[in-house]
Amino acid sequence: MKELVRAAAVQAEPVWFDASGTTGKTIALIEEAARGGAEIVAFPEVWIPGYPAFMVFAGEAELPLVAEYRANAVSIDGPELGAIRHAAAENHIMVGLGFAERAGRSLYMSQAVISNTGELRIARRKLKPTHRERALYGQGDGSDLQVIDTPLGRVGALMCWEHLQPFNKMAMIAEGEQIHISSWPMLDFFGAGMMSSEAITTVNRAYAMESGTFVLMASQTISAAGRAAMSRHGVELPEFQGGGAACIIAPDTTVLTEQLASDAEGIVYADLSMRLLEISNYLTDPAGHYSRPDVYRFTIDRTRRRSVEYLDDALAQSNERTSAAPAGEDDPAVATAPVA
Repeated sequence: MKELVRAAAVQAEPVWFDASGTTGKTIALIEEAARGGAEIVAFPEVWIPGYPAFMVFAGEAELPLVAEYRANAVSIDGPELGAIRHAAAENHIMVGLGFAERAGRSLYMSQAVISNTGELRIARRKLKPTHRERALYGQGDGSDLQVIDTPLGRVGALMCWEHLQPFNKMAMIAEGEQIHISSWPMLDFFGAGMMSSEAITTVNRAYAMESGTFVLMASQTISAAGRAAMSRHGVELPEFQGGGAACIIAPDTTVLTEQLASDAEGIVYADLSMRLLEISNYLTDPAGHYSRPDVYRFTIDRTRRRSVEYLDDALAQSNERTSAAPAGEDDPAVATAPVA
């Protein structure tokens, strides 16, 4: 693991309802982050093709917008992610990307972590979409709680209110996460309180302290043009512009970056002194010396769940797994860790 890591978090507006346009903007931001010396860059939640804020403010009037949105979701093996993977390799930078994933006839709120050689290291789905999101997106499963080894350290990712679910945090802590990608939509757009930039920054500072990680918090913005793009077909959005609150947070809760204006697009940077993790881990490790396994136990079922299984293939698949194949994503595995 390196002692000093240059990290970046994006605060920007997607090209609404436009997968191709947002992909082009993604590549430009990757190139900008690389020019800024970043070795890892984090993007907001469902950055491609943007967070569907119209769903919070509409009923049946939203259906034409839903159709347009779905048409601009992207697949894991599609050309959009292919181009972004190529850009990551060309610019020698790790990328944490949020996107609306199309798989079959359903959509998912997904994140990818792409290595600096263009390898897809993590492809995960939001474990439980929040409130109105459930009308548009399906949910993930235990296989989506992942932390990976990289030359920069152990990297993981969650999005939005996944950070409010204590078991999600415990899963990442148990995996020894060190750099955390935290992806968000535009903040303050939905009013004061639980989706305000102040509250969500506090949530991310708490995550950094609890988990002993550096947190790369990326968020979207929305302009008058973005509001107009979603205020169609009878849908009316609040008069609002801005929503950006990108920052990078140290394990001791220090915000390491200057705050951009909420309606400004840009990238924030910080140099992560990985030696600070030793101090944080000395003080508290909820999956280690600061746990009480005699009182609490925590189990993660990492089985990949599928809606359809073909019984006539079951024997052949079983034979194939036992005869040659190493454990893969289709094999059930259960991880158990103590809880503080």
